[in-house]
Amino acid sequence: MSDITSSMWDDLDGQLLLPDDPGYHEARQVWNAMVDRRPRMIVQCASVADVIVSVRNARELDLEIAVRCGGHSVLGLSVPEDGLMIDLTPLSAVRVDPERKRAWVQGGALLGALDVAAQEHGLATTAGNVSHTGVGGLTLGGGMGWLARQYGLSCDNVVSFEVVTADGDVVTANEQENPDLYWALRGGGGNFGIVTEFEFQLHDVGTRSLTVELDFPVDEAAPVLAGWRDLSATAPREATFAATVIDGTVTVGFVWVGEPDAGRQLATELESLGQPTAERIVELSYVELQTREDSVEGHTQRRYWKGHYFRELTDATIAALLQHDPFVAASLQAYGGAIAEVPPEATAFSQRDAAFEYVAAARWTDPAEDEDRIRRARESAARLAPFASGIYVNVLSDEGSAGMSRAYSAEKLVRLATVKGAFDRHNVFHLNQNITPAVG
Repeated sequence: MSDITSSMWDDLDGQLLLPDDPGYHEARQVWNAMVDRRPRMIVQCASVADVIVSVRNARELDLEIAVRCGGHSVLGLSVPEDGLMIDLTPLSAVRVDPERKRAWVQGGALLGALDVAAQEHGLATTAGNVSHTGVGGLTLGGGMGWLARQYGLSCDNVVSFEVVTADGDVVTANEQENPDLYWALRGGGGNFGIVTEFEFQLHDVGTRSLTVELDFPVDEAAPVLAGWRDLSATAPREATFAATVIDGTVTVGFVWVGEPDAGRQLATELESLGQPTAERIVELSYVELQTREDSVEGHTQRRYWKGHYFRELTDATIAALLQHDPFVAASLQAYGGAIAEVPPEATAFSQRDAAFEYVAAARWTDPAEDEDRIRRARESAARLAPFASGIYVNVLSDEGSAGMSRAYSAEKLVRLATVKGAFDRHNVFHLNQNITPAVG
């Protein structure tokens, strides 16, 4: 790097990493082990000023920009080849006001940090199911979690955003300031700027939860899944029904956030569906619930997935689901409740009429299996495509513009393009599920 270029970074509060520097290779590793790209430089931002400098310098140097938080994008979109990675992970502080039931979360924080800080006061807000997921990526795409049926998606609980724009300016987006940007950030992904702080509404949820799981052989599971579906339709909002199909076993159950005894009453209804080969009813603290999938979702495996939304889970859909490839994990998670009560036009997030989200996920370790495992996941999802009503933007992988048309209505895409044009007319932030800016 030339002396002139080097001097552009003299005032950083954080650290500039180049390919030969200690820590560079660790910083470029993300959740999907298939991703092996090498940025020209990585800035580990310790302040909002660092983010501003990074955006402005990248544009001056004509470097492609990627933004790293949790690094959970299945495509590894936070790692640019020969570009600038803006690493937000040092910006990880969480501040909670228990009286106002608010949390201020820096843009590089992980879900676990938010959960732990809020749970000190018996509070929480909707977050995903794996604690090392980034708050930013999850929330900007919508944010499904075990509290969503009670309190809405993560994005529904954001009161205000602090954003660094493509011009390197800092703006606030809420209902009063930049309301169009506020609308777009709640479900439109990372298209509109770099969020350096989220202000969340918190809720009194207590500290207890219950998980219920019953295993059945695939060849006996069709009536069980139909009964599980019917119970889900009338279940209290404390319950989020979930099911998986993998290795010849169907697991049905639910996660209950609240008083466990009430959840145990619902478990007895589930048990009436059939005789399981195994049953697990486990009481957990809420923080334990939020970390129970961490080891499964670790950073050492190669990954690929496809997803759908279903407005209804018909018997034909169930039959197609049970044809699943044993090398692919199929999952279902119930929506409804508070998610569906938010008016469709209120946020960029679409598909509020979904009853279930489906994901076909493959994970493996041998690079020689890449082509086969990807093919299997695609074929598994293709069997369910005739029954689908859309897709969650955070589950999109390599679908491109066709996927965006499934994630958003035509009207929302037009509005998102307009907001994109207003805040990023040159599409500086394009390493995401991208929206082409409307420029006029």
